[in-house]
Amino acid sequence: MNAGRIEGANVEQSEYEGPGVFGYETDLPAMRVAMISVHTSPLASLGSADAGGMNVYIRELACHLGMLGVEVDIFTRRTLPGTPEVAPLCPGVDVISVKAGPPEPVHKDSLFPLLPQFASEAVLSSVRRGVRYDVVHSHYWLSGWVAHLLRRYWETPFIQMFHTTAHMKESSGNSVIEIPLRAKTERQIIDLADSLVAANPAERADLLWRQRTPTDKVCTVPPGVDLELFSPGDQRSSRKALGIPGDRAVILFVGRVDPIKGIETLLEAIERWPSDGAEPLVVFVGGELEGNGTPVGALADVAALADDLGIAERFSFVGSQPQDKLPLFYRSANVVAVPSKYESFGLVAIEAMACGIPVVASRAGGLAFTIEDGETGYLVPVAEPEPLTEALVRVVGDPNLQRQLGTTARDAALRFSWPAVASSILHMYQRLAEGHRADLCCDEEIYA
Repeated sequence: MNAGRIEGANVEQSEYEGPGVFGYETDLPAMRVAMISVHTSPLASLGSADAGGMNVYIRELACHLGMLGVEVDIFTRRTLPGTPEVAPLCPGVDVISVKAGPPEPVHKDSLFPLLPQFASEAVLSSVRRGVRYDVVHSHYWLSGWVAHLLRRYWETPFIQMFHTTAHMKESSGNSVIEIPLRAKTERQIIDLADSLVAANPAERADLLWRQRTPTDKVCTVPPGVDLELFSPGDQRSSRKALGIPGDRAVILFVGRVDPIKGIETLLEAIERWPSDGAEPLVVFVGGELEGNGTPVGALADVAALADDLGIAERFSFVGSQPQDKLPLFYRSANVVAVPSKYESFGLVAIEAMACGIPVVASRAGGLAFTIEDGETGYLVPVAEPEPLTEALVRVVGDPNLQRQLGTTARDAALRFSWPAVASSILHMYQRLAEGHRADLCCDEEIYA
């Protein structure tokens, strides 16, 4: 039988032109995975609204699974008219834009009513392209509900990763209260999912104890870091490339403009900087700028607060940056500040460590497990400006300490390689695809 190809897909089909019979495709790859990311696309610009560590996680995990021979389709909601249905991301990985609601940005709290349409359109897309899936991997609670809806069509097991839950977020002291529907739906997804991925031991403990989840259902697999992209480099040349003054101490912040990131705490910490110390420059990566470089939206509020506190001259707002440019920013810094109220992992901290830069971070969520206090950086209490100031001053004022912490940080980051993370996740996929519901987790722990 001769074979042809469906445009935009990597699956060979017969020349039969009659109606498709779902479930009877030919020449399928050894494994094909559907990833669900409803509210944000892995193609989105990092640092913009709802585009942060989860986007990096999905993109990097999918691409490294592709290197292992897994075919991955990432389903996300179309937010711009004219977006192609299928867009290649990397070898073996496509991003599928699904019609669900208007092709424009919709706040994630308003997306739940659109999920049935998202699920049905995802199914139609798979039929059009002639593919089926062995496993569904959903990210965030909205995607978890879609995975539940898809099971009635695809009859595939699904793995859920929340990245953060309503309970963990609210218990962190975050001022933004999540909609009640989120906590209720997360509770249901925990029961419905075949397996759960926790990003850190604290998250796993919460799922086991508070959510009463069976112990063999939760695997602790942290996100990873691209150790080739994020690597040590020369500070002077990096600053020159970015136009950052070479004679000032630089504190770097990288992240979305979101209350949970502890940005107000950072500003208050900088306001407390001792008068007898050299004023640092805080390079702020994230948020949006107008064409003339003026902060807009939520970032404008941050700039206004810095102005009110009298520290505007200590901040340089550079907006969102492409990931391949981030290593230059890390290498330019003396220290990276991660004052978040909660982080399921703390990808920024690991990227900084991989570049050999010390980190001062809140003792919150996964940060407490990825940073070794006094060895790779310092951990400080959540939402307390004074300890944050003290730790930043200590690192900035001691070049020898910076080098010592940075060297240890790079060594510590090596265990979070994406190949190791992808292998652990693939093990889970294979066990579920084979029909097993036990022994899903790899024996080797990435967390030391």
